[in-house]
Amino acid sequence: MLTIAELDAQSVELLPAKETLWFDLNMANVYAMNSSLALNAGTILSSANSVAYQSITVVQG
Repeated sequence: MLTIAELDAQSVELLPAKETLWFDLNMANVYAMNSSLALNAGTILSSANSVAYQSITVVQG
């Protein structure tokens, strides 16, 4: 719990106007891939298992 003295010691800083921030572009390319393979052919009462691979890459410039 904060005391009145601690609250009085807090400071506030204003952000730049929206027009100033509009030209600051921050872009990121995201690449995602999912792959899985299972084979169950010509069998009776059997099961096939599959392991899935997932990859996500983010490139920010």
